[in-house]
Amino acid sequence: MTPKERAERSAEAMWAGDKASAWLGMRIDRVDEGTATLSLTVEKHHTNGHGICHGGITFSLADSAFACNSRNQNTVAQHNTITYAAPARLGDRLTAVAREVGLTGRNGIYDVTVRNQDGVTIAEFRGCSRTVQGALFEE
Repeated sequence: MTPKERAERSAEAMWAGDKASAWLGMRIDRVDEGTATLSLTVEKHHTNGHGICHGGITFSLADSAFACNSRNQNTVAQHNTITYAAPARLGDRLTAVAREVGLTGRNGIYDVTVRNQDGVTIAEFRGCSRTVQGALFEE
């Protein structure tokens, strides 16, 4: 199995049980080893009292793109941070692109950039992961 095939099977296995991401309206656009791209259109139920996309929705999109499970190993977030650069607005199509920055033993570092349809950076997310026991599917 190639690394890309493993990443795709890992994403399928994760997505099958990920009710939150699907409920929020996210879509997987692309996956490969150490990288993933997910997208979401900001709808009315994603907005906050200011009429802009709730920061938790942007965070959730980045967190779901966080590509730490691409190697068929059960991996969880150890800690994440996000910096909001611009507001996302109703109707915006947000795309989160994740890339692996470093992987040492059971610890990984991933950066995720969230942009709108015009290429404006909405947020920068850094996720740190920890591999735990188990696999997503049998190889």
